[in-house]
Amino acid sequence: MRAWRRGFWILSVIFSALLPAQTSPGVPAITPADVQAFFDGLVPAELRREDVAGAVIVVVKDGQVLFQKGYGYSDVAQQKPVSPDGTLFRPGSVSKLFTWTAVMQLQEQGKLDLDRDVNEYLDFRIPATYPKPITLRNIMTHTPGFEETLKDLFIHDVKDLAPLDAYLKTHLPRRIYPPGTIPAYSNYATTLAGYIVQRVSGQPYDDYIEQHILKPLGMAHTTFRQPLPGALKPLMSQGYMLASEPAKPYEVVQAWPAGSSATTGADMARFMLAHLADGHFEGAQILRPDTARMMHSRQFGVDAKLNGMALGFYEENRNGHRIIGHGGDTIYFHTDLHLVPDAGLGFFISQNSAGKSLIRTTVWHAFLDRYFPFTPPAPQAVPNAKEDLRTVSGRYIVSRRSETTILSLTTVAGELKVFPNDDGTISTNALLDPNGKPTRFREIEPLLFREVNGQSLALFKRDDTGRLIIGIDYPFMIFQRASWYENSAFNLPVVIGSLAIFVLVVLLWPVAAGVRWHYGRQLNVDPAVRRRRLLVRIVCVIELAFAAAWVILATRANDLGIFTSPLDPVLRMIQAVGWLGVVGAILALYNGLRAWMDEKRWWFSRIADSAIALACLGFVWFIFKWNMLHWSLNY
Repeated sequence: MRAWRRGFWILSVIFSALLPAQTSPGVPAITPADVQAFFDGLVPAELRREDVAGAVIVVVKDGQVLFQKGYGYSDVAQQKPVSPDGTLFRPGSVSKLFTWTAVMQLQEQGKLDLDRDVNEYLDFRIPATYPKPITLRNIMTHTPGFEETLKDLFIHDVKDLAPLDAYLKTHLPRRIYPPGTIPAYSNYATTLAGYIVQRVSGQPYDDYIEQHILKPLGMAHTTFRQPLPGALKPLMSQGYMLASEPAKPYEVVQAWPAGSSATTGADMARFMLAHLADGHFEGAQILRPDTARMMHSRQFGVDAKLNGMALGFYEENRNGHRIIGHGGDTIYFHTDLHLVPDAGLGFFISQNSAGKSLIRTTVWHAFLDRYFPFTPPAPQAVPNAKEDLRTVSGRYIVSRRSETTILSLTTVAGELKVFPNDDGTISTNALLDPNGKPTRFREIEPLLFREVNGQSLALFKRDDTGRLIIGIDYPFMIFQRASWYENSAFNLPVVIGSLAIFVLVVLLWPVAAGVRWHYGRQLNVDPAVRRRRLLVRIVCVIELAFAAAWVILATRANDLGIFTSPLDPVLRMIQAVGWLGVVGAILALYNGLRAWMDEKRWWFSRIADSAIALACLGFVWFIFKWNMLHWSLNY
C-alpha cells in the first residue's frame, strides 16, 4: 500500500510539472516568456526616461533561474551591452548579506555566540557607554546604538586602503543609544562583524568569503577584493551619475565587509537560490536549514504592525507576502535583492547609474503588482482623527545620524516635516509621488497611516521616554520628534537671519562709504568707535567666509571619497576661521552694548550694531549646536 501511494505521488508530481503554471483568474503565470515580455516592455523605457546607462535583472523561482537579462550598456562610450553573466555590478550594501552569512556559519559551528559581548572577539574595546554590551544580534538587527560615520567610508585610491583593524580602531563612533533599543543603520558595525569573522576564523575576510561562500556556490565572478582581480577587470561595468555624462572612476570602499563586492546577476541567482533552499545549492550546504531559517526569521521591530529586522535581512512585506531582502547603494550603483519565501521566488536588480531617479523600486513594484496583485482593504473611519493629525504634525530627525561630530549638521538639513492636508491626510517633505507632489498618507488605525493608493505605512508611537517617533517601512531606522533646539523651524531662521544681516552689512559697507565720498561727508565718530566699527565689519566677512566654506563642502558631497584624512587640514583651516568668528562675535556683542551706552550715537546706528551683535550670537549658537568646531575629526 505504501509503495502504491508513493508511486502515485511521484506520477502526480511529474504530471503536475508538465502542466502550465496555475494562477488566480486574470493573473498572468510567472513563466520565462511572460516575464521577459513584461521586462522588455518596461525596462528600456525606464532606462531612457531616467537617464540610466544599464541594468541587470534576475528572477529565480522554485529552485531554478526563471529569467536573467541585461538591459542597456555597461560602457556607453563603447556601446558595450550589459550581460547577466558577463557584466559585474557593485551591489553596495547587498554585500552585507555575505558578511551575515559568514557570521551565521561560525555561529552554527559554535565559534560565535550572537548574544555575547562583541568585545570578547576583538583586540580592542568598545567603551561601556551603557550597562548592556553590544552583541552580534544587535549588530545584525542594526541596533548596536552607534552614531552615523562617513569619514573614509569611500576613498579615491586603492593604495590608501587601510587594514580592517587599523580602520576600525581609528574610526570608532560614539554610542548614542542603548543596544537593542533604537534601530540606526551602521556600516561601521557591519565592518566590525566582518573583522570578527576574520579573527575568529583565522582567515583574512576576503579569503574566508571566497572559500566558504563563493566557491561552494560556484560564484566565480564575485569578489570583495579591491582592486579587482585581473581576470574580472574586463567584465566590470562603468559607473555613471547619468548615462548622458562621462563614466566615473571605480569606487573604493574602505569598510569593505559592508559594501565592496562586485558581482554578476547570474552569480547572485546562485546566492538567492541557496538562501531560498535553506542554505543548500547544487550539492553545497553553506548553512544548515535551522540556521538559515533563524537567519530569515524576525528578530526585532519597532511595532508588530511594521516590517522588522531578521538577522541581516530586513522585512519588505508587500502585496500580501512576507518578503525579506536588502538594498545597496554606492554613489553610482544602486541595487535591490528580494526574497519571497512563500512563493519560492528571488528577485535581483542592479543599475549602474544614479540616474534622475532609481528605477529599481519602480520595476520591482511593477513586477509584484503584475504577478502578485493585491488591493489593500479600504480604510475605516478612525475616532479622534483630527486630533491625531495635530498630534503627529511637526518635525522629526532620523535615528541614523551623527550626534556628536561635525557631521551632525546634516541632521537639521535632512529633517523630516510632517504636515496635515485639507483632505484629512498627512504628507512629508521627503516622500514624493512620481508627479513630484507630496505622497499622502491616510489614517487607517489610531496613529497608523497608509499611503493613499499604495501600501507604505507610517506608525506614530511614543518611546520609553515619551518621545513621539515614526516607524516606517524600512526597519533599520526611525524618526524621532525634534526638540525645539534641534528643530529646523528654530535653527534655520536663526542661521539664515544671521547670514542675511552679515550680507547686508558687507554690501552696505562700501555703499555707505561711497555715499559719504560723493557728498564730501566724513564719518565723525571717536577713533575707538571707528576701530570697533571696522573690526565688527571684518567679523561679518569672517562669518560669511566660514559659512561659504561649509556650503562649498556640501556641494562636493556627491563625491564621498573626498571625506578622508587628507581633507583634515582643510577642515582645520575652516575651523580656524570659525574660531576667529567666535572671538569676533564677542567683540560684536561688546560693540552692541557700547552703542547703547554712548549718548552721542544715532538711534539707527544703535539698532544696526545691536542687530549685528544678535546675528553673531545666533550664528555662534548654530556653530556650537551642530558641532562645527568639534575638536575631533573622527566623523
